Order: sequence, then structure tokens, then C-alpha cells
Amino acid sequence: MPLYLNDEQTMLRDTVKEFVAEHAPVSHLRHLRDSNDPAGFSRELWKQFAEMGFTGILIGEDQGGLGLGHVEAGVVLEEIGRNLSPSPFLTTAVAAVEALRGSAQAARWYPGILAGETVAALAIDEGAKHRDRVALRAERAGNGFRLSGAKQFVTHGHVADVLIVAARTAGGDDDVEGITLFAVPLDVAGLTVTPERLADSSVAARLTLEDVTVDADAALGEVDGGRTVLDRVLRAGRTGAAAELVGVGAGAMDMTIGYLKQRKQFGVPIGSFQALQHRAAHLYSEMEVARAAVLKAQQLLDAGSDAADEAVSVAKAMTGLATTLSVQESVQMHGGIGMTDEYDVGFYMKRARVLAEMFGDTHYHADRLARAAGY
Repeated sequence: MPLYLNDEQTMLRDTVKEFVAEHAPVSHLRHLRDSNDPAGFSRELWKQFAEMGFTGILIGEDQGGLGLGHVEAGVVLEEIGRNLSPSPFLTTAVAAVEALRGSAQAARWYPGILAGETVAALAIDEGAKHRDRVALRAERAGNGFRLSGAKQFVTHGHVADVLIVAARTAGGDDDVEGITLFAVPLDVAGLTVTPERLADSSVAARLTLEDVTVDADAALGEVDGGRTVLDRVLRAGRTGAAAELVGVGAGAMDMTIGYLKQRKQFGVPIGSFQALQHRAAHLYSEMEVARAAVLKAQQLLDAGSDAADEAVSVAKAMTGLATTLSVQESVQMHGGIGMTDEYDVGFYMKRARVLAEMFGDTHYHADRLARAAGY
């Protein structure tokens, strides 16, 4: 598979690029932050995403979507990252759509996602760092299940219409199997939601579930067999986060290159200084390699390849490294003003930090790859 977009994907990229730059530039994020917006994103913009057809990229044509793939979803996410656009696209139109796929719950939630009216959140993590551990318990209760436990780092969890909750239905907390995913409406009894503002001004939530009761059809996939569904969700989420990270790194790099061409010292643009040219060239090469890794992971996911899982971890690890380099170099090459709130470059560093943690950071995926190789 060639590591470039085909004609149709290129046309989609051009459309998304223009739309997001016009409707959700960095100034849109700054406005939401300065107004202390409680949702952390614009519901109106989410509906506009739906009107453009973006929310249905991964939903099949037989269910009203576009029936496209992760490459196309990544095209949207890269532009979201480039413009730092606060959006539930990653959690809802990518990860949640994958979680609901093939379940009875899809018919309930897909129409709202397609219309830009429904927001979904993933309740997977339970500790300070992403780990392969599920302690929240789901026990059978009558014709359904009773869920008890806690989750954190649940992006949009305070305003989501549905929560995708990973629960332990068998075995110990660290067991690979014995997991079931549930679609839990936000308005259920026994659910406590505590929103917290993150470093990039987005909002995530801590959830406490105390004897939350759901029907049996809330289970996504087979009971105790949810590892297959969870792995599918994580592959989609990790690849999507990697695509958005590429956009963040590229956006910061573009801003910095522009600054190097404009800022003058000793009567000449600082971009004419060889030391800064070397740093910019190194950054460009690292971002291009990371972008290629992400596209490879997307293509393998769309092809249903057995090699997709490894490629996804490679992409998430590499984009974490490359984008961290990009935002750090950007702040440094801007000089002192790079540390001020007046300049947008600082927003890129904050967003990169949050995205790097989502679904496992660089160290998590490097360790995962090493273990898979027998180390």
C-alpha cells in the first residue's frame, strides 16, 4: 500500500482543511477557554461536523453513514489537531462508533451521532496512567447487570449522552479476559460525575458508579468476551489520537516556520541562521516519518490486517515523540514570547501533552512493542 492519500482522500482533506480552518481555528479554542465554557466544546460546531458528513465517516452506508475508513477519519483528526479544535470527534465518531459496531446499541445511538446531537465518552482508565487493568465490577442482577467502581480521564464524560464503560465480569483485575463493555446512559441512577479542567482547557471527568443498573442489551459483544471489542476500540482510539497528534505537531511547526521567516535580528530573518535551519529541517523530517507511521497504521486497520496492532503502537509512540519535539522546538524558537499567553504556540504544547497520555503514552507503547517481541 502506498504511503500517500489517493485522489478521493486528498479531496476530503482539502474540504476538511478549509472547513476546520474557517469554523474552528485556534481563536475558537481561546474563546471557549476565556469564557470558561462548561462543555469544553461547541455543540453548534458538532452539528456542523454532522452536516458535512464527518460524524458518519466510520458508520456503514446501510446505517446512514459514509462507510469510509480510518484513513479518512484520520484526515479529519489531523486538521482538528492542526487547528486545536475542541471536538468530540475522536471519542464519539471514531472510538464509540467502533465500540457500538455490530451491537444492538448501534441502532439506538448511531442516528444521534450522524445528526451531531449525540456525544459519547470512553470510561476505560482507572489510574493516573493508562494501563491494561479493569477493576470496575459488573455483576448480574435480574435481567441485567449492576456496575460498581470508578473511572477517570473520561473526556467529555460530564456532558456525554452515553458512556462506553469497560467492566470486569470475570477473573482478577489484571486478567486479560473476563471484560465486558457496556453502553451506559449518563442519566442512570447511582452515577456521580466530577468534571475537571485539563491542561489544554478541555474537560474530562472522574466517574463513580455505585450499583448502577443496566439492561442485558447494554452489553457490547459477548459477556466476558469484551476484550475483542475493547481492543478494537483502543486500536481506533490510539490511531485517531496519533493522527490528531500529527496535526498538533504540524500546526506548531508551520507556525514556527512562519515566525522564523518574519522575525528579524541584525537586520535579517532569524530563519537565515544556519543553526535554526538545521533544527527546522530535523523537525520536518521527524514529523514526516511520524505521519507515515500513522498512515500505515490506518491502512492496516482498514485492511483488517493482523499487523495492525503493532503498527498502531508504533504510530502512537512515534507521534508522541515527534510532536513533543515539535512543540518544544516551537516554544524555544519563538524565544521568550513563546512562553506568553498572547502567542498561540503554547496552546499546542498543552494539547500535545494531553493527547500523548490518551490511550497510552510513548513509554507504554514502547514497552508493549518490546514485550510483543519477546523482551
